[in-house]
Amino acid sequence: MAFQIALIVFSLLLMLLVLMHKGKGGGLSDMFGGGMQSSVGGSSVAERNLDRITVVVGLIWFACVVVLGLLVKLGD
Repeated sequence: MAFQIALIVFSLLLMLLVLMHKGKGGGLSDMFGGGMQSSVGGSSVAERNLDRITVVVGLIWFACVVVLGLLVKLGD
């Protein structure tokens, strides 16, 4: 039960983090104002940290999926 709740929480968090990324010419991020900004320089520290957080949350999400799959398989 705890892994199911964790999977739901991390799924919602992952969706939020992906939508927060700056768009590169279209997509959902433009709908929220991401297309209004023009980036003159490279990636900022905030963008790199957002990338890292997104990867970590994605890995935790994947681990929850694997653990839930193993629990379902062993439960049968």
